[in-house]
Amino acid sequence: MIFRGSHLILMIFFVHLIFISSQKEETGFIYNGFGQADLSTDGVAKILPEGQLQLTDGSGQKMGHAFLKKPFEFTSPESLSFSTHFVCALVPKPGFIGGHGIAFVLSASMDLTHADATQFLGLFNISTQGSSSSHLVAVELDTALSAEFDDINANHVGIDVNGLISIASTPASYFSEIKGKNESISLLSGAPVQVWVDYGGNVLNVSLAPHKIQKPSQPLLSRSLNLSESFPDRMIYLGFSGATGTLISYQYILGWSFSRNRESLQTLDVTKLPRVPPHKARNERPSTLLIVLLILLAVILFLVLGAAFAYRRRKYAEVREEWEGEYGPHRLSYKTLYKATKGFHKEGLLGKGGFGEVYKGTLPSHGEIAVKRVSHEAEEGMKQFVAEIVSMGTLKHKNMVPLLGYCRRKGELLLVSEYMPNGSLDQYLFYDDKPPFSWRRRLIIIKDIASALSYMHTGAPQVVLHRDIKASNVMLDAEYNGRLGDFGMARFHDHGADPATTAAVGTIGYMAPELVTMGASTATDVYGFGAFLLEVTCGRRPVEPALPEERRSLVKWVCQCWKMASLLGARDPRMRGEISAEEVETVLKIGLICMNAVAELRPSMEEVMQYLNESLKLPDITPNSPGIGSFVPLIMGSYPLPASPTTETLSASLYSSSSANDSTFVTHSIVYGHGREEERSTTKLF
Repeated sequence: MIFRGSHLILMIFFVHLIFISSQKEETGFIYNGFGQADLSTDGVAKILPEGQLQLTDGSGQKMGHAFLKKPFEFTSPESLSFSTHFVCALVPKPGFIGGHGIAFVLSASMDLTHADATQFLGLFNISTQGSSSSHLVAVELDTALSAEFDDINANHVGIDVNGLISIASTPASYFSEIKGKNESISLLSGAPVQVWVDYGGNVLNVSLAPHKIQKPSQPLLSRSLNLSESFPDRMIYLGFSGATGTLISYQYILGWSFSRNRESLQTLDVTKLPRVPPHKARNERPSTLLIVLLILLAVILFLVLGAAFAYRRRKYAEVREEWEGEYGPHRLSYKTLYKATKGFHKEGLLGKGGFGEVYKGTLPSHGEIAVKRVSHEAEEGMKQFVAEIVSMGTLKHKNMVPLLGYCRRKGELLLVSEYMPNGSLDQYLFYDDKPPFSWRRRLIIIKDIASALSYMHTGAPQVVLHRDIKASNVMLDAEYNGRLGDFGMARFHDHGADPATTAAVGTIGYMAPELVTMGASTATDVYGFGAFLLEVTCGRRPVEPALPEERRSLVKWVCQCWKMASLLGARDPRMRGEISAEEVETVLKIGLICMNAVAELRPSMEEVMQYLNESLKLPDITPNSPGIGSFVPLIMGSYPLPASPTTETLSASLYSSSSANDSTFVTHSIVYGHGREEERSTTKLF
C-alpha cells in the first residue's frame, strides 16, 4: 500500500510538471535567432544556417511566409491580449532601388499561398483585398509607395485589417527620450530595426526603435481595435510575410519574443542576435576577352544607333525655307502627322484619287483630323500657295471645313483639316451604300452652303472665290450639317477689286460659260451653286454623258420639266420622308436663276440666302426668260497661254472627295515664268 501511494504521488508530480511546462510554453516564447525554432514556412522563406529567418531571397515576384505551428488561442474577448518584440532588417538588393516591405501577421489560417507578391506583401490578391472573409490583421513595414492603397509615402508603418488600405499609418520613426520628439527611421537602410506590438483593452500599439535603443515610452501608432471580431473562432496564427516584385530587397527577422501579457514579455538580447548577412555588389575585374567583346558591342551599338538616327532624319525630313517663318504657327511637323495617322496606315485611308490620298488621324491639340497628301514639284509658287492655305485657315464660319495647318516634305504637301465623320454629300446622293436624305435634310444642307458662300463673298476680310462648288466638296459633320470644303482652287481678292484671274478651273457642268473669256468672279461661284442646288434636289450630276441627249444636261432637263408644267417631277425619286412641293419648286427655280447664262442676271449670294429664307420674293421668271435653261459646255484648250523655258507648274486639288465615278474634272495648274503668274487649265478623267 505504501509503495502504491508513493507511485501515485510521483505520477501526480510529473503530470503537474508537464502541465506547468505546457502552460509556460503557451504563455510566451523567445527566439534569439531561429536555429531551434519550430516554424512553418512556405514560398522562398527559410531559416539560414546562422539562425536568420529569411523571408525573401532577392529574386523578383516572390513571397515568403513563416508562422508558429501552434495557434494562439483565447477563451473570451476580454482575455485577448499579447505583447511581442521582434528585430527585422530590410536590405536592398545591389543594383536595385528600393523594395517592398514586410508584415507581422495575425491570421485565422497559415495558408497564404493564394496571395500575390509585389505591393500585396504576400497577404492578399486582387479578389481578397478588402474582403471581410480574409480574417487577417497585419502591422506593415512598407517601403514602396502604392497609390492604389493610399500609401502616405515609401517609408511608413501601418495597421491593416482585411486589406492593405491601412486603418492607421504614419511615417517610420521612433520617440527619442533624449530629444523629446520623434526621429525618422529608414526601414530600407539594411540596419536592424526593433518593433514592438502590444494589444490589450481593445487597443493596438506599435513602437519602433533603432538597434540597441530601448523601447520608447510613447508608441508610434495607437488604434482602438477589437481583434476578437476578426477571429470569431478564437484562434490566431502568428507570423511574418514578405514579398518582392520588380522592387527587390532581402528581408530578415533576426529575433522574436512573445507573451500573453506585457509584464512577462522577455526582452531580446540584441547582442546575441545573428548578424545581417552582407550583400555587396561584385567588383570582380572583367577578363580581357570580355572587355574586347564589350567594346565591339559598343561599336556595333553606336553604328546601329547612328543608322537609326540617319533613317529617322530621312523619314521625317521636311522642306523648310526662310519665308515660312511668318507661317510658323500654321505649320505642323511631319513627325507629328506621321504619328497622328499611325504612319499613314491603310486602315486610316479615307479617300484616294488623282488629287492624292486622305488619311484620318488624331492630334491631342485638335482631336480627329483629315490629312491630305498632295504631290508637288514647283518651288516658286509654293510661297503664294501656302499663304493662301494659311489665309483660308483664318476664315471662321460654322459651315466651312476648318483648315488647321500644313506641312511640306520633299515632293509632298500635307494639308490638315478637321475630320468630318459623315463623309461627303455625294455619297448620300449617288450611291446605294448610304441611305438617301430626306428633303428636309437636303434643304438644311443647301442653306448651310449658301451661308458659307455668302460669308466668303461679303463677310470675310477678302473676297474668297471657291471656284469648285459641288456635292463631292460638301462635307458632313457629326450632326450632318453641311460644311464647304476643298479650297485648293480658291482665290482671294480685295473687296471692290478686280479678281485678276483668267483661269478656267473647276468641274464640267458646274462652270459658268463666261469663265474662259472673263475669268472667275462671285458670279461664277453663284453659277456653280445653282448647279449644286439642282444636283441636290434632283439626285444627279449636272452632266450625265450616259443618258439620252435630251436628259444629258441637268439644267436643260429641269427647264424642260418646267415647260411641261411638271417641275416637281425633276426631283430625286429616292428622296425620303415628307416633301414640300412648294419648297422643292422654289429651290429648283433658284437653281435656274443662279445658272442664268447671262452673268449680270444672276443674283448675289446674299440675295440667294434671302430667297431660301423666303425674306425676298423670287423674280418673275418663266422657262423662256433670257438665259434660263441654257447650257454652254466649255471647250478647253482653246485659249493657249504664253510659255517660257523656265516655266514650272504646281497642280493641286485640296480636300477633294471626288469619286472615281465623277465625270471629266478640270483641275488647275499655277504656271510661273519670268516672275509673272498665269494659270492654265488641264483636263483629267478620274
